[in-house]
Amino acid sequence: MTADPTAIATAILGLLATRGADRTVSPEEVARSLAQDSDWHSYLGGVRRAAVSLALDGRLVIYRKGKAVDPADFKGVYRLGLPRHD
Repeated sequence: MTADPTAIATAILGLLATRGADRTVSPEEVARSLAQDSDWHSYLGGVRRAAVSLALDGRLVIYRKGKAVDPADFKGVYRLGLPRHD
């Protein structure tokens, strides 16, 4: 079972808002917050798609090894954060 893309995006942004501007969340944290049962793994694909969409819209940043990556072309372990306005 998966959540709809709007619910996933809302969950991502909600978790990021509670963490603050300088903190990140993992896709697993988002998936666990959405899952009503222990099968949170099935949400990971939807979380990735929602994260890419939000990043392309400029609403979040995808990080890999602490550095921002191109949301259209990244692999491996990643984290999500709010854009930093210095």
